[in-house]
Amino acid sequence: MTTSQLRQAHIAPEPQDADAALEQALEALLAHQREDGHWLYELEADATISAEYVLLVHYLGETPDSLLEARIARYLRRIQNEDGSWPLFAHGKADVSASVKAYFALKMIGDPVDAEHMVRARKSILAQGGAEASNVFTRTLLALFGVMPWKTVPMMPVELMLLPIWFPIHVSKVSYWSRTVLVPLLVLNSLRPQARNPRGVGIDELFGRPRGLMRLPRKAPHQQASWFYFFSGVDFMLRVCEPLIPNALRKRAVARAEEFVRERLNGESGLGAIFPAMVNAVLMLDVLGVPRDDPAMLSARKSIDHLLVVRDDEAYCQPCHSPVWDTALACHALLEVGGTRATSAAARGLAWLRPLQVLDLYGDWAVRRPQLRPGGWAFQYANAHYPDVDDTAVVVMALHRAAETLDGKLRVAGEAIPVDEGLARAVEWVEGMQSSNGGWGAFEPDSTHFHLNHIPFADHGALLDPPTVDVSARCLSMLAQLEGGVKGAKAQAALDYILAEQEANGSWFGRWGTNYIYGTWSALCGLNAAGLPAQAPAMRSAAAWLISIQNEDGGWGESGDSYRLDYSGHMAAPSTPSQTAWALLGLMAAGETGHEAVARGIDYLIRTQQADGNWEEEYFTAVGFPRVFYLKYHGYSRYFPLWALARYCNLRQDASDVTAWGM
Repeated sequence: MTTSQLRQAHIAPEPQDADAALEQALEALLAHQREDGHWLYELEADATISAEYVLLVHYLGETPDSLLEARIARYLRRIQNEDGSWPLFAHGKADVSASVKAYFALKMIGDPVDAEHMVRARKSILAQGGAEASNVFTRTLLALFGVMPWKTVPMMPVELMLLPIWFPIHVSKVSYWSRTVLVPLLVLNSLRPQARNPRGVGIDELFGRPRGLMRLPRKAPHQQASWFYFFSGVDFMLRVCEPLIPNALRKRAVARAEEFVRERLNGESGLGAIFPAMVNAVLMLDVLGVPRDDPAMLSARKSIDHLLVVRDDEAYCQPCHSPVWDTALACHALLEVGGTRATSAAARGLAWLRPLQVLDLYGDWAVRRPQLRPGGWAFQYANAHYPDVDDTAVVVMALHRAAETLDGKLRVAGEAIPVDEGLARAVEWVEGMQSSNGGWGAFEPDSTHFHLNHIPFADHGALLDPPTVDVSARCLSMLAQLEGGVKGAKAQAALDYILAEQEANGSWFGRWGTNYIYGTWSALCGLNAAGLPAQAPAMRSAAAWLISIQNEDGGWGESGDSYRLDYSGHMAAPSTPSQTAWALLGLMAAGETGHEAVARGIDYLIRTQQADGNWEEEYFTAVGFPRVFYLKYHGYSRYFPLWALARYCNLRQDASDVTAWGM
């Protein structure tokens, strides 16, 4: 069948078909709502998180749960590539660091080295340069197990904790995720403990040359040679001077790091509520001699187990939980659906979100904004030191829309919940977190100390949290929705920033979702909320770009490879429900509800919906750190397609309603 024939075959879905698909999707989403009103879906990363969980147990010398390890092993074997490697996202290319960790974990669990999948893995790793080609975080893990010498790990002395805030290298100058991972890691890199590893498992077979010949990692592709070699010289000097550091100074630095971590341990939600930081916190407490039955150690260790997903035959470990994000987005989809059942469920979800607003704790963001009152929401169940601008904007828009929908009051079981004060504090906080260029980062304002990405330790290139279009578009949407358009200087600066960031082909880069489809959807919603007419050049070129990349099956898809360093644009991939929904929402925000491409996209969602009302999404459509860490939100294929179907059905009846809401 030709492309034109395929397009004719899948155009203009019958209204009743869209309505039926919407009803099925609504039932499926309501079935996942928890008793207290919130939603939580699985959040899946690559093999490294699950592998590191296994290695943590053996590092600490704990008695492993053999049934759990068997399930994790089955999971790791299932997601292995045909060539024996492990990728950073489903069907992605080989990644040597992920492969080394997965191989090490499977060997630790007990998989024989001569098993077929282990032989394939070993050949792939050696073909990629061996374990010595691993990134800095993997090298650090291997050094803790005595597999690689510490001389191959860039210097990160704990005395960094004592540097003044004006110094060019300071923990306050990096992102929240880097800070929470880095501070306990400074202790580990300085004290250099050894894993207990009761089984004595090593991976010498993964190295192509003797340990004595191993060197520090080479310059990463994103790093400038001048900066890298300057910092490499600093690294050399630190190695020479380290034996001269007074013991009293080191003890004071370790104490400062321990104080930082203990203040932010965050109960059973863990340090930063993200897996790498939580693991490093446990390892730091362990090397400092904190007893296993100490309350701080107990809660820190339990926080990691809470991230496990255990099924009948498989198990894996999540990088974190996403209840606030899942719940807020599910509520937006339900408010778009409308009707008593959907709005009542949304009201219950928002009532669950309401008390999670952080109003009394000045988090790390306050270093740059000391006079700003707290008022945001975190991404996880609890993470008060690190509220998220993106989550906050999305929650605020949902609360505001729900109050409008329910006659000015958010009601749950007939009881009105005041939202005005909370919204005002949230808007105040979001506005205060705006960066100097008019955009917003996710957790930090003006996190633009780009020289730090060139230190040898930063071979991942993700130390910072600079402003991005997707987060900024949500903030613009929030301000425009509440103000009824662009009426203040903050919103105008955001609008100017977003327009300036548009690519020549009409798209926008997406930092937290894959990639240009996500960024373009976000920007179009923001511009639409800001009052840009559908005929504005930015809207027209963005819509044309989305239409130009539509797949033949009517859906949209984009590969994680679009984050390649040259940022040369969208990389085609098989269609996914979430990316199709983003493209549809973007096109409808641009006034293209009646376009053939929208009809074909809706038809794709109808045709691919499963009998239970859900959609299957195999591919990863989100990102933690471009080129380093990718994510699969299991909820994205639940609420985004429902949202797109609901908006389509609504606009089919009243095309003038497209500008009503910010998302």
